[in-house]
Amino acid sequence: MMKKSFFILSIVFLSSCATVKFKEKWLKEEAPISFKARFETTKGNFDIVARRPWSPKGVDRLYQMIKHDYYTDVAIFRVVPEFVAQFGIHNDSIINKSWKKGIDDEPALAKNDSMAISFARGGKRTRSNQIFINLKDNNRLDSIEYSGVKGFPVIAKVIAGQENVMKFYDGYGDKLGRRQDSINKYGNAFLMKNYPEVDYIKKAYILK
Repeated sequence: MMKKSFFILSIVFLSSCATVKFKEKWLKEEAPISFKARFETTKGNFDIVARRPWSPKGVDRLYQMIKHDYYTDVAIFRVVPEFVAQFGIHNDSIINKSWKKGIDDEPALAKNDSMAISFARGGKRTRSNQIFINLKDNNRLDSIEYSGVKGFPVIAKVIAGQENVMKFYDGYGDKLGRRQDSINKYGNAFLMKNYPEVDYIKKAYILK
């Protein structure tokens, strides 16, 4: 009887741990009209301001991920000089997959100027868990059309620590943009073994 009780308690404990990683109800949370957040990285901190009118669905998703600690040990895997720094593939495959649910498409209202932040996307309803920081004015991204969508809606802008963003290691260029399948499958272990210079988001949190 003791063994059976312990077995049942173990299942309950493991189940409760698993649910902490992701809850479907988080995807329904609405962001404030504006909020600030801090990202701590291996090159120092940077702060952002997000404004919901720029892209309500996009800002909601960003808020949800920051609030629920998504950005913990997340690789800044794609840093293309004079273009973008991209991140968002989580090391934990369960967490990564849970947040891959695409959000509704929206028009690009704010400009993809230097230090503006947008979701990466490859077609309709593909904005999910990957974002990029523009490393220069990339205004062509405001209106570029492909795969049934137009432009990359800005969701936030870096307002402090821009110098740290510019320090992210960019020696791999766009190479890791083409290795996303391996990053998704093997996580940070793949990057640390094969691309040891990659920088990481240590954590991110809402600023009061």
